[in-house]
Amino acid sequence: MLSFEEKIELIETHFPQLTRKNISLGRVNYHLEDSKRDKKIVVQQLHPNGNGFVYAGHLDRRQKNEKELVNIRDYSSEALISLISGSIDYLSSEESVAAPEPEVPVKETWTGGADNERLLLVHEDELWNIYAGLNLEAAFESYKEAHDYLVEEGFEKIPSSSR
Repeated sequence: MLSFEEKIELIETHFPQLTRKNISLGRVNYHLEDSKRDKKIVVQQLHPNGNGFVYAGHLDRRQKNEKELVNIRDYSSEALISLISGSIDYLSSEESVAAPEPEVPVKETWTGGADNERLLLVHEDELWNIYAGLNLEAAFESYKEAHDYLVEEGFEKIPSSSR
C-alpha cells in the first residue's frame, strides 16, 4: 500500500493538470479545473492514513460505489496512475448521450430446491449475497455468477409481481 506522501508525490508528478485543494482533517482533494463535465474532483478526501477515493465515472457501475468513487487505499502506483488517467480522460471528454446500462435488480426472491425453499439474492457491498432467512448461504462477485449458481441448484426467480 502506498503511503499518503507517496500518493501525493505520484499525483503531483504524473498529473500536473490537477489542482491541489487542502480540506479538513489533513485531507486533500485534487480538482480538474478544465473538466468538461459537472464533476471536477478527481481525487477526493485523500487522508493521511492513505485512504481516499478517485472519481470513476468511466468505469462500469459494479466497479464503483453509488457516488461513482473507487477506494484507493490499497492501490499500487501503476493501478492508481491508470485509474486517475481514466478519470481525467473521462472528465476531459464531452458528455454524450450514452445508452443506459441494463437494469440489474438489487434484490430478487428465488424459490426451489428439495424443500421448495425461498432464497433472497441481494446486491450489497459490491457482492451478490444469497440468504436463506437471515443466514448467508453464498456470496458472488457478479450477478451472473449468483444467477448461474441458483439455476444450477434448481431455483427459479419469482417475478416481482408475485412476491
